[in-house]
Amino acid sequence: MNPGKDGSYSVEVSDLVKAFGSFVAVDHISFQVHRGEVFGFLGPNGAGKSTTIRMLCGLLRPTSGQGHVETLDVMTQSEEIKEIIGYMSQQFSLYEDLTVEENIDFYSGIYTIPAAKAKERKEWVLEMAGLTERRKSLTHTLATGWKQRLSLGCAIIHEPPVLFLDEPTSGVDPISRRQFWDLIYTLSERGVTVFVTTHYMDEAENCHRLALIYRGKLAAIGTPQELREKTMDRAILALEGPKILEWMDALGKLEPCAEVAVFGNTIHITVDDVEEATREIRAFLADRSISEFRLERIDPSLEDVFVSLIRREERAA
Repeated sequence: MNPGKDGSYSVEVSDLVKAFGSFVAVDHISFQVHRGEVFGFLGPNGAGKSTTIRMLCGLLRPTSGQGHVETLDVMTQSEEIKEIIGYMSQQFSLYEDLTVEENIDFYSGIYTIPAAKAKERKEWVLEMAGLTERRKSLTHTLATGWKQRLSLGCAIIHEPPVLFLDEPTSGVDPISRRQFWDLIYTLSERGVTVFVTTHYMDEAENCHRLALIYRGKLAAIGTPQELREKTMDRAILALEGPKILEWMDALGKLEPCAEVAVFGNTIHITVDDVEEATREIRAFLADRSISEFRLERIDPSLEDVFVSLIRREERAA
């Protein structure tokens, strides 16, 4: 592996492994992240997402394999990596008893930003976060969305080329999440590489590319559209109606129904043959005197892809 010598990659991982005793948390994964890309890292709890990020941030030494961040080796240059990245987790790394301005000053000191530059960067963070008028407010008085933006500002005050976001919008309201992603796009357009983990499928749609990790292994990688096209070799039927959810398990046992999953008040049914499945589902509902329902074929959502891949991996395991 020639890590980013041509400048095309900000992050390169090859055969990376992290084991804790006999438990393998990250199992021989390989991928690259392009410079300026918003790269989404998806997976259920315990899949290995945070462990991977901690290795790439120089916080956790890999068991084996290779990893480079801006050409720096995660095995031998962890301290140098910490200096050139930004990191933000779902637990905001802010001091609640300090003011907004004092938090920014504190992080300027951590990153040893020269005094003249620190003043300029502080004003930029305040403006970016929309907190110019609240610079003297104690941080604990801010709403979660404002804390989130302040935390992001503190993470990038030293203008890092790579930003790692570990489920940064967990517990944040939808409007604040949307505003936060607008900031992420702005950073990406300026050439910052953004590596983000998320549980929200609507956020995953916003990533340039996605990687799905499951039980420590990389299950799929590609753009959202590529994942839909390459991994969904079956059709999706959406079934909606009163009391339909009561029959979910029974529907899953019908021969043409490969997978059944709940999406709100709708059931998504993965099928090989749309016509055959439609006939059998309609007959199933008619036998139970269910006449008020809507059944139609839909384009697979990213959540459909996610569920299908996870179940495929479970069957293989």
